[in-house]
Amino acid sequence: MVGRGQGAVVFDAAARVPALPGAAPCCGGSITSAMRTLKLTLAYDGTAYAGWQVQPGCRTVQGTLEAAVRKVTGQGVRVVASGRTDAGVHALGQVAGFETHSDLPADVLRRALSAELPEDIAVLEVAEAADDFHPIRDALRKRYRYVIHDAPVRDVFRRQYCWHYSHGRLDAEAMSRAGKALLGTHDFRSFQSSGAERESSVRTIFDVSVQRRREEERRGQKGRGEEHDGITLEVEADGFLYNMVRAIVGTLVEVGRGAQPESWPAEVLRAADRAAAGPTAPPQGLFLVRVDYDA
Repeated sequence: MVGRGQGAVVFDAAARVPALPGAAPCCGGSITSAMRTLKLTLAYDGTAYAGWQVQPGCRTVQGTLEAAVRKVTGQGVRVVASGRTDAGVHALGQVAGFETHSDLPADVLRRALSAELPEDIAVLEVAEAADDFHPIRDALRKRYRYVIHDAPVRDVFRRQYCWHYSHGRLDAEAMSRAGKALLGTHDFRSFQSSGAERESSVRTIFDVSVQRRREEERRGQKGRGEEHDGITLEVEADGFLYNMVRAIVGTLVEVGRGAQPESWPAEVLRAADRAAAGPTAPPQGLFLVRVDYDA
């Protein structure tokens, strides 16, 4: 693997992980001389993982997936995702890719990988891709969703999938209006955490959506139930900086709780300083919804 572009990791023939000595693929497949590039669409619950990226001594999504690919194809490969989700972050439509000599059909690979993976990772699709396909470089847009539960009592059954904000009801309409200042092409340095700086912090946000959602879950007797109140925030952009969505959420929450005016996110953006923005929202409320590519 070699680097290219803004922190991207690209496939490189000289750096491919070699096939395991003496390994043989299962499911009736075979190792061929032709190299194929495969595109995977994945969903996963990030609760039990230390993020996407392989880390020594840690359970990661990438490491778990690569172990499953090794068992199915008989090859050790590096699986590259469209982006590295952090510990506790979830995905509804993560996209990843790898190269293989295996001749197993794509749908057979999907079923075989699903059989090898734990229940908190699902392979939604395996598709043939162009030889030069790269999940990071070729991504045009990504959409993230963040879920906030701002009821006074936490929901123990959803605690791994939302931020329980217990300090009062947030003003979702004010958050929505404030978020419009982030639309367009800007330097989002104020919303980038340290530790994974990119060559450029300029990104284009296409959509910021903040909505309050209510649902009543019926429990016990008919006609009696408990209302679950919360806010769903979605951001779609051509790319994201490290912790960018969580910093945007933390900033808009400051507006929603009345600590800052609706004009404040625009001031934060102009400051180009992470210290000017709100706190980083906790990871468990974040979901990678989808990644868009040129058809």
